[in-house]
Amino acid sequence: QVQLVESGGGLAQPGGSLRLSCATYGFIFSTLPMAWFRQAPGKEREFVARISQDGTITSYQDSVKGRFAISRDNVKSTLYLQMNSLKPEDTALYYCAKSRTRLFPRQMDGYDYWGQGTQVTVSS
Repeated sequence: QVQLVESGGGLAQPGGSLRLSCATYGFIFSTLPMAWFRQAPGKEREFVARISQDGTITSYQDSVKGRFAISRDNVKSTLYLQMNSLKPEDTALYYCAKSRTRLFPRQMDGYDYWGQGTQVTVSS
């Protein structure tokens, strides 16, 4: 059965860094694109970053470009999100998601399995 388990969230100061991980189980990780989304209190869930099957193609939301880096380890079946220069507006519940197909979707409906989320809070 497919499972996605995020970890690595926590409290960070503005300008600080965090690294999120998403351990995956129950499917062939190396064959599918993956993504990170986030949802802040009172807001809709939004796309953060996505990565192709082999990790050579990445795409980011404009507000995180140059600060966040998505990566994957296909041997460990794990997805990562390195977050640097954090801002208070990055505060949200962060979710990893598995693509439905081998396409490279940006929209939420392109993803069929989600983790439980890991909380990131940026505050001084």
